[in-house]
Amino acid sequence: MYLQRSLKYVMVLALAACGWQKSLDPAELSALYALPLPPPDKPLRVFHIGHSLVGRDMPVMLEQLAGQGHDHRSQLGWGVALKSHWEPDVPINGFEQENAHPRYQDATEAIKSGDFDALVLTEMVEIKDAIKYFDSPTYLRHWAHLAHNTRPTMRVYLYETWHQLDDPQGWLQRLDDDLSRHWEGELLAKALAHGDTTAPIYVIPAGQVMARFVRRLEKDGGRPGLSSREDLFAMTANGTRDNIHINDLGSYLVALTHYAVMYHRSPVGLPHRLLRADGSAADAPSDEVAKMMQEVVWEVVTSYPKTGVLQGKR
Repeated sequence: MYLQRSLKYVMVLALAACGWQKSLDPAELSALYALPLPPPDKPLRVFHIGHSLVGRDMPVMLEQLAGQGHDHRSQLGWGVALKSHWEPDVPINGFEQENAHPRYQDATEAIKSGDFDALVLTEMVEIKDAIKYFDSPTYLRHWAHLAHNTRPTMRVYLYETWHQLDDPQGWLQRLDDDLSRHWEGELLAKALAHGDTTAPIYVIPAGQVMARFVRRLEKDGGRPGLSSREDLFAMTANGTRDNIHINDLGSYLVALTHYAVMYHRSPVGLPHRLLRADGSAADAPSDEVAKMMQEVVWEVVTSYPKTGVLQGKR
């Protein structure tokens, strides 16, 4: 018996050294989302953990969309992995710059306080590198375990992002492929395989929303003030296109996605003239573009069960 246990332990170590992790197959993963979450019955206090694709403006836009009572705090860095936020001895690049605002709070202390209704996590880009070098599924699991075991009713979300506009595989192709391959097949399937998170991790599918919106926009030849995918992305200080960071229009689209997932409500009809985190007026989409964004968000959210939102809801 002792020899059997020893051999089993050696095998586990060997598999770990080879990068093996326990994982759910697609059917097992999907089964976790068979029943939707009930909609929240009050405004949410939300904690965001991530990097510059969260930023300061998007959570503030979400707060304005959700209305009085919604509140948020965050811990961010520059392109950092979830591992950096979890491990105290791993530096968070850009920590001082990204968290120099009144909404910063230490992430571990915040979750352990039990004061938050929802935790939104995202992983660094390039997602393949995050998985290969920074053990993304393990750290997603750690954060979800901490949240659910501190406060069982806390809702944990994985914010799916996007890649460089000039990705050699094609920006839309990466969005199509990476959801099932990496966000689901690696992060969710491995983080949830152990059963110790006690509840699913739901998805805020911002990348999928962007893909559907861009396809519709470009197929139609553009809309007032917005002609292509590039128009969702910021300009750099030297006047060139930033291939990864979104501008106010992109932030609005992502904030709508967060709102629809977290509140289980259609965003159609919500305001689209909002403020940035510094109190200045954000660049607003036209009425036509705002309506299109809102409709696309609700289409995606209500046709993807891993959002936790009742499907087919209109």
